[in-house]
Amino acid sequence: MLAPYQRLLSAARALVQCDAVALLRLEHDVLVPVAIDGLSDDTLGRRFAVAQHPRLAQLLSSGQGLRFPSDCNLPDPYDGLVAGHPDILPVHDCMGAPLMVGGRLWGLITLDALTPGALAGVSPEQLRALTALLEDGIEKQNTIGALAERAEREQAVSRALLQTGQQPRRLLGHSASLQQLVGEINIVASSDLTVLILGETGVGKELVAQQLHAQSARRDRPLIQLNCAALPDTLADSELFGHKRGAFTGAVQDRVGKFELADGGTLFLDEVGELSPSVQAKLLRVLQSGELQRPGSDKALRVDVRVLAATNRDLKQEVAQGRFRADLYHRLSVYPLHVPPLRERGRDVLTLAGGFLEENQHRLGARNLRLSPLAKAALLAHDWPGNVRELEHLINRAALRALSEQGRSARWVAIDPGHLNLGDVAGGGTQPQTSSAELPPPVEMVDGQGLRAATEAFQRRWIEAALGKHAGSMAAAAREAGMDRSNFHRLAVRLGVSRPEISDIVCDQIY
Repeated sequence: MLAPYQRLLSAARALVQCDAVALLRLEHDVLVPVAIDGLSDDTLGRRFAVAQHPRLAQLLSSGQGLRFPSDCNLPDPYDGLVAGHPDILPVHDCMGAPLMVGGRLWGLITLDALTPGALAGVSPEQLRALTALLEDGIEKQNTIGALAERAEREQAVSRALLQTGQQPRRLLGHSASLQQLVGEINIVASSDLTVLILGETGVGKELVAQQLHAQSARRDRPLIQLNCAALPDTLADSELFGHKRGAFTGAVQDRVGKFELADGGTLFLDEVGELSPSVQAKLLRVLQSGELQRPGSDKALRVDVRVLAATNRDLKQEVAQGRFRADLYHRLSVYPLHVPPLRERGRDVLTLAGGFLEENQHRLGARNLRLSPLAKAALLAHDWPGNVRELEHLINRAALRALSEQGRSARWVAIDPGHLNLGDVAGGGTQPQTSSAELPPPVEMVDGQGLRAATEAFQRRWIEAALGKHAGSMAAAAREAGMDRSNFHRLAVRLGVSRPEISDIVCDQIY
């Protein structure tokens, strides 16, 4: 649903010539990019805390906007994020303005250029005209209601997660498979149907459960989580249903179980496929009747709980092989949701990486953590057997390595393939058959001249493989590289990659 915002940005760039423009919405003192033009994909995964970005804070409080001088020493949040270039580049000219919608501060429009003084000719009148255009467009979209409903839903997610004391996270990305999942969540979240969340280890099933709860009518009530894989039979009754004092040896006081704690809210049963048959039977009785009985008590308690369950197992096969009760399976899978693996989500890997880098940036006290073009290509080529969790841990390690090597005083900290160390990822990930090229060996990346030669060799092989994959289409290969087509073509020519044939050029013109 980025299209309405993206159309507004296209109109904005028609008024002001610049290298990059972004529309950011203010949510709980955090600026969230909702549309970008000219910035790399990982920008969409970042969350800019206003208190940690002085330029953005000044723009928000500027009234009608301002332009920073080219020699301003405040860190620029977009350094190294301008797309279409084979190197990490600094922003030399930037300006922006706050946006007011419905009499309230909605967010920011930011404009950036790589050339010093490029925005000097933008008059205050032009900036006011630009903000008026955007404010009017956003207000009209809100009147229609689609964006307002989406914004409220996302605000509800943030509020619900903040109430649990967790760092708010969303399902980031714009791939077709993820958008299908988000659409299904939006459909079922407001109901009380039991949802079975399916997917490989590390895809983010817990996050899906959090989103379902946060968008439900139960959002102000508890979300209680229970890891069923860590639930031994001897403690199952106590964990799920509680117990009365004296119910068994060691029961020295009354205990409230997870079902009672979740009364009025949501109970998330993670790794439900690991439950033993005896525990499955006890769980089924509660799901069928809505009543439970604490061990040691004769009193039946009625609970109002919505159950969400998750598993990485194929429960249909488990049922067929007699390891999971068919009746419990049907109770849990009223509305199944499949969370796609990261390898099926394309360029979402860069969006997610951007979000993890932003978190690490503030946690580690670095000014700007940036992925080099080679690192982006390496991330896109990896097959991610550990999915999003593997990506998060890998980015955490790479940030530490890069920061220890380059220090905190640099304008930015560049993360290269050597910092990612994808060849040594836990879990045995390998490059897919369609990977662009082998990364240059670490020994070549120590010497300055060796790094330059290795970088060009990597880019040359990557471009040749991309052109082969897309039947010689420069436009399609440039899109996969996340670059402007003209810049991509110039880079290919500079590296000596053969120009496409005339038929390929005609094909490019179709794009």
